[in-house]
Amino acid sequence: MGGGGRADGRGGQCRACGGPAGGRGRHHGAAASGKCGGPDRRACPLAGRDRYFHHAGLSFPHGRCADHQFSPAAFDLVYAGRGFLRATDDAGRLCACDCGGVPLLFLWGWQPAFSDGCNMTRGKDDQDQTTTEAEPAGRAGAFGFSCLARDGAARSGVITTPRGQIRTPAFMPVGTAGTVKAMLPGTVRALGADILLGNTYHLMLRPSAERVARLGGLHNFMNWPHPILTDSGGYQVMSLSELRQMSEEGVTFRSHVDGAKHHLTPERSVDIQLLLGSDIVMVLDECTPFPATHAVAESSLALSMRWAARCKTAFADAPGHALFGIVQGGVYPDLRARSAAQLQEIGFHGYAVGGLAVGEGQQAMFDTLDATVPHLPQDKPRYLMGVGKPADLLGAVMRGIDMFDCVLPTRSGRTGQAFTSQGVLNLRNARHAEDQSPLDPAIDCPASRDYSRAYLHHLVKSKEILGAMLLSWHNLAYYQHLMAEMRSAIAAGALSALAARLHAGWAENSR
Repeated sequence: MGGGGRADGRGGQCRACGGPAGGRGRHHGAAASGKCGGPDRRACPLAGRDRYFHHAGLSFPHGRCADHQFSPAAFDLVYAGRGFLRATDDAGRLCACDCGGVPLLFLWGWQPAFSDGCNMTRGKDDQDQTTTEAEPAGRAGAFGFSCLARDGAARSGVITTPRGQIRTPAFMPVGTAGTVKAMLPGTVRALGADILLGNTYHLMLRPSAERVARLGGLHNFMNWPHPILTDSGGYQVMSLSELRQMSEEGVTFRSHVDGAKHHLTPERSVDIQLLLGSDIVMVLDECTPFPATHAVAESSLALSMRWAARCKTAFADAPGHALFGIVQGGVYPDLRARSAAQLQEIGFHGYAVGGLAVGEGQQAMFDTLDATVPHLPQDKPRYLMGVGKPADLLGAVMRGIDMFDCVLPTRSGRTGQAFTSQGVLNLRNARHAEDQSPLDPAIDCPASRDYSRAYLHHLVKSKEILGAMLLSWHNLAYYQHLMAEMRSAIAAGALSALAARLHAGWAENSR
């Protein structure tokens, strides 16, 4: 029978590496912790992997298609009507469609029953390979990027992960501590978000990566079964922590939560992100301060590149995960080009542009992107970290960026600001006190169309929780609407026309 091992809660061996199965009373490495408990967990394909199954008598119920993920080490064979086939491809995927099928794997024969229309992923000799990007050895199909349309430097496409597809350009709502503030995960998904960002620094301090892993991983913990990208924690260490001491080895700091001392290295950062179950892992880097001299930026860049290489070694091509490098170099074109080249020599699944939106101003940011993006590979996704305002997103997309994250939509919502097609509205202002118009009727969201500006003004002035909830909801809806508009415009070759219309609308409120 595929997936052997003890299910009596008294141990058993991990089939992937020979170490003990982690957890209690679950099938093999499908233990309560969902991961291998062996001594060399990083080298084991089951290490830190959450599982979407539990022991339930004679069956293992599963969720929707996006959740059909099993380790080849845990489930070797299934019967799919044409003889025994491997349960997964190397990506750990079972079902590759959006049919919503719900399989039941029965103990006797591991026979899956799928709803009508489910398109099973066969073995490699049995299926069409449509991934347009060559993957590192051992991860074919696990992570890929397909460019579907171009308009100048801008491009729209799809990032493929084992947990689902990400339409690009994409905006990632920020779930700092395992939650997008004031929002339910299902509501965030309904707005059009394909991926969230989790914060390594905050989660490592509270509740801890190890606890999240024991509870089934971040996806299970926060009830978000779709892709998650986690940052490395480096930026927060530099900006939030006290008594920092940085060395070649890593960063020692004291927690802003309880003052406890922590040591974050490239290896530990990767390990934390894998314990969380992140789909896209970011390397640990030093965010170059602004302003910085060329010499300071060059020294910071060199350290970040050494740390990037260590992160790649620690990552060890973990099955089901992707690793992104981060381009640094301040506002200096020669350093940005050098960083991009060195990262490509190391080799990553995607490339982020870091060290921007730190006070340099929009034009300097755009100039730096103009000097950086041409040095990044065409067949990999590009991620601009921590950006930003709607005009920043538009300008960066027009320069070839695919992914963004920023706390601005929810943070601004909590302080009474709304992003609209007519610019930014400050709901604290008295001019909204008797305004019965909605925030933005063009946005298909109840918060945008069903509540008057007067009511929202009242909620904000009264410091009612509902005000922060509705404005956060609206702002995230507006950001996802903006990304959808840009994807459609790129496909139609009309991004310049969209940009002109957007800028005209944003300027309207400032007259």
